[in-house]
Amino acid sequence: MSLLVALLLVPAVAGVVSYFVRSNRLRRLLWGAVAAFHFSASVVVSLPAPPAVFDGWIGVDSLSAVFLVLTSLLFLAVTVYGIGYVHREPVTPRRDPEGGRLQINEPESIFTGSLLLLLATMSLAVVSRHFALQWVAIEATTLASAPLVYYHRSRRSLEAAWKYVILCSVGIGLALLGLFFIRMTVPGGLDVLTVDALLRQAGEVNHKWLGTAFLFLLVGYGTKMGLAPLHAWLPDAHSEAPAPVSALLSGALLNCAFLGILRVQQVAAAAGMAAFGGDLLIVFGLLSMGLAGVFILRQTDYKRMLAYSSVEHMGILALGVGLGGLGAFGSLLHAVNHSLVKAMLFLTAGNILARFHTKDTLKVQGLCRVLPVSGVLWIAGFLAITGSPPFGTFVTEFTILKAILDRQRWVVAALYAGFLLLVFVAMSIIVLRMALGRSEERPQREPITAVLGPVALAVLAILLGVHLPHALVEKLHAAAQLFGGPGQ
Repeated sequence: MSLLVALLLVPAVAGVVSYFVRSNRLRRLLWGAVAAFHFSASVVVSLPAPPAVFDGWIGVDSLSAVFLVLTSLLFLAVTVYGIGYVHREPVTPRRDPEGGRLQINEPESIFTGSLLLLLATMSLAVVSRHFALQWVAIEATTLASAPLVYYHRSRRSLEAAWKYVILCSVGIGLALLGLFFIRMTVPGGLDVLTVDALLRQAGEVNHKWLGTAFLFLLVGYGTKMGLAPLHAWLPDAHSEAPAPVSALLSGALLNCAFLGILRVQQVAAAAGMAAFGGDLLIVFGLLSMGLAGVFILRQTDYKRMLAYSSVEHMGILALGVGLGGLGAFGSLLHAVNHSLVKAMLFLTAGNILARFHTKDTLKVQGLCRVLPVSGVLWIAGFLAITGSPPFGTFVTEFTILKAILDRQRWVVAALYAGFLLLVFVAMSIIVLRMALGRSEERPQREPITAVLGPVALAVLAILLGVHLPHALVEKLHAAAQLFGGPGQ
């Protein structure tokens, strides 16, 4: 069995086994072992990429290599945090801090098993080179993560889980129609739906059918990615899910849907339709940024604030890819930086919720005094997610702006800069009031498992703003060339 196949099977088998293991200690040990194995194996298979398996249905190229390692890294950080989280959040009845209702957490076996199955399905979505298989994997991520959204078993979490399942299922249904249209672009059997087969026949595809397929796939996967106005499930699901789950949903799961859009844009670019897909991505990108900024402006729930921030950054990713060239490179690098920072912020938000027992921004003050480490992380995360130096997001947002100016798209540049400024102002009001407000409470020592993961992610975000590893730059340049990046 190849290491690439083991990356998919090991977390899947471990997830099923976790449902039947009675010992919490043994289950947590299994969880940690799988996370460590998956990260090590993902690095090995990405440098260099192994040959595709199963007739080219599964494989790793420069694009999937970046997202595979990123997904595995985030899962490792979430595992360190999550093992301590389930220990601190026992399965006992307690009052909902917001609604006052009695709530009970999901059993730890369901939590751990669903997380491992989510890792397996996300990995499959990343390494799938067959459009139908990737569609199945993206739908499977919804089914694996829905129990995690419902972890607290409160009325709000139930509503969020149902909204998540229903809206994402509608979106994935539209994406399925897109696959049917792709199948009609060229003659051949089922194997024609592999990325490599479509690229070989790119000169023969029917542009009308491909354009229709792109529209359906953009709307379908855009729903799962959280592009406005298709994002309605995202604020509720990210707000109600426990902190480690929110970190994975925003930092890793959204990237899987983004990758689905990138694959069809790759085919469109090879068929000479890069401008068609690019213009649509720019429109959805700007709409997502603007709408997110408006909702963040008067947000009173700090986890929903982070969720709307994810909508904004999904818009930035779409905008960069739509520009092509330097913008595509900046978009892919921005995906890496956003995942690191947003996961760090959601984990930090979990620490804040555990201490203050509320998600109301007006009821959290003096964070830097009460939780010194989390307070510093909260401010650092705010600066990073809004594109401030020296964090990597500053480099990527500036790179995308340069790409816009190079193409002399002045209206796009004005809207892009204006929306970034709006989000910065809106988030600064909320974050700084929470972190620097007065509090009479004594400082509290934070568990090492609660801060180790967020600190590691924050350090990586700073390092990517100061120095880009040569191996990462090579992978990103090669990936950007797949749909009109540098070098073409």
